[in-house]
Amino acid sequence: MRPTVLLIDFPCLPKNNQAVDIYEEIVKLRHEGRRGAVATIVNVRGSIPSFETAKMLVRDDGSIAGTIGGGCVEAEVWQAAREVMECEKPRTLTFNLNENPKYDTGLVCGGTLDIFIEPVLPPALLYVFGAGHVSVNLYKVARGAGFDVTVVDDRAAYASRERFPDAKEVIAEDFEQAMAKITPQESSHIVIVTRGHRDDMRVLRWAVQTRARYVGMIGSKRKTITIFRELIKEGLPVHLFERVHAPVGLDIGAITPEEIAVAITAELIAVRRRSERALPHMSWFKTHVQNADEPITVLEDPNEKL
Repeated sequence: MRPTVLLIDFPCLPKNNQAVDIYEEIVKLRHEGRRGAVATIVNVRGSIPSFETAKMLVRDDGSIAGTIGGGCVEAEVWQAAREVMECEKPRTLTFNLNENPKYDTGLVCGGTLDIFIEPVLPPALLYVFGAGHVSVNLYKVARGAGFDVTVVDDRAAYASRERFPDAKEVIAEDFEQAMAKITPQESSHIVIVTRGHRDDMRVLRWAVQTRARYVGMIGSKRKTITIFRELIKEGLPVHLFERVHAPVGLDIGAITPEEIAVAITAELIAVRRRSERALPHMSWFKTHVQNADEPITVLEDPNEKL
């Protein structure tokens, strides 16, 4: 069902642009981890019921701030803004108010206008579980790519401000306690690089049940399948694991912690930007873990580490 469109009529008179208020609303929206879209009149030819640079913010709950003139034009832009915030890609709409009779509401002055609609996205949050060598390098690379990084480890000597000085947050607590305090949103990304299989499984059990857009876990295919099967035996649905990126990162032949961090960040960017190219991170998954009682049959890779 398409959402109800709110029609607002405005007279064909110049109005004061509420851009300052809109910018404040954008900051507030992002701080709350919400999405939206900003529509801006970028080109005007002839007379229109507003003015060039007029802006309107459409929030993810359908509410608006500012105006681009009201009427049917604003109603169509409102609907397009909802689509823009979903696909997270900008678009431009052109309205010829002289030729299309549906815009003639008695309030339209005539003319043509172009409206640019751009998404307002919350900050990309990255939760890194584990504070070892890979984590330190991932923190540096991911932060440079625009992610707000939170690091979690149960060892205070590793999860420290000295090692992660510019992280959004550094949590030195037992993983279970830390996870109880974290509520990942749709804009969140989770990377699991703890020091042991047991901790990896504890974190993955929690991560696959969150709203996080991305869940990645370091380790070989053999280790990954073993952990998946254990969690499936516990009763977790198989479909939860289809979105897990494991082994984590794009396959670029990375070996060192620095290279692994680059591979993981590249995959994070692809997911964040909704890359249209398929990421074959789980192409082997469906054929190996549908039946938890079947023996693990993974082709051995002499260069792969457990």
